[in-house]
Amino acid sequence: MKFGETFTEYLRGEEEWFLEKCRHVEYKKLKKVLKRCKTTCNSSTRSNNDEQIIISSATSLSDSSCQCQSCPWCDEMFFEELMKEASDIAGCFRSRVRHLLHLHVATGMQRYLMSLRRCFKDEKQALLQEGQILIQYITMNAIAIRKILKKYDKVHSSVNGKKFKLKMRAERIELLHSPWLIELGAFYLNSGLDKVGNFKNSSFGRVSCEYLNDDQPMIQLTLPNSIELEFDLTCAICLETVFNPYALKCGHIFCKSCACSAASVMIFQGMKAAPKDSKCPICREVGVYAEAVYMMELHLLLKIRSKEYWKERMVSERSEMVKQSKMFWNEQTKHMIGY
Repeated sequence: MKFGETFTEYLRGEEEWFLEKCRHVEYKKLKKVLKRCKTTCNSSTRSNNDEQIIISSATSLSDSSCQCQSCPWCDEMFFEELMKEASDIAGCFRSRVRHLLHLHVATGMQRYLMSLRRCFKDEKQALLQEGQILIQYITMNAIAIRKILKKYDKVHSSVNGKKFKLKMRAERIELLHSPWLIELGAFYLNSGLDKVGNFKNSSFGRVSCEYLNDDQPMIQLTLPNSIELEFDLTCAICLETVFNPYALKCGHIFCKSCACSAASVMIFQGMKAAPKDSKCPICREVGVYAEAVYMMELHLLLKIRSKEYWKERMVSERSEMVKQSKMFWNEQTKHMIGY
């Protein structure tokens, strides 16, 4: 079955109620734009009386590709629309995963209300099912973007599709490299689904953290359609497994203490206190601390799977935090008193 038919079947499947609330790639519409572009360019070339262009047009028709590598007709409707769709998809995925994980670690009155609901409904199963839907959603749309960009380059004999992928990465909307995907994988591991016999056959795929205690700790995700992803969990500053992990706006993950040190702020002040001109230690991008995301599921995973390491880092971070706090308040006291 061609991907276009598979994608259409997915949009009309059991998750149609979910897709009505979220944006998706208009795959068929974009294919029609490419088809019309190919027809328009070839017909306009044939109408030209220049014999050389006619020969070139015939060759182009036999190759089923457009004459122009960068087509104004395509680019005006194609890339702008695709960028907006990708941005909306990434935003929807982020907000839904954030809500899902918030329910998983709910406290206080919210946890009490959820415990009452469990008397009538399996709340954990509902959360896991929504997680599967989100994984299927992000995977299918990522494949649709990859396929349509490949088709664009085939029609135009260009590399503009690859350039667009780089632009998506620069705009931080590359769907399968979202830190929220790591959080969702950690959520499944924390729920114990990697130990369930039929987990590998679920619509989620497979997730593992077999190398969590090795020199190169990572989470491995095998998504639907056999897409395999590996996320390195090594902090680029301390070169150890991330502890109390935060993902900066650029997507790079660091220990909280390491990221605070790189931004010249104290641990107890947190990421929000970082100056606006603070740069990511890896990509050197400015202004990435203000929207840093605390990866609570990943932190919980480390606490469960690497207990000794987690305890050691916890003692070390608390000791450093107390030391920094004393220095800070001593400086404040001297400033207030005047000496």
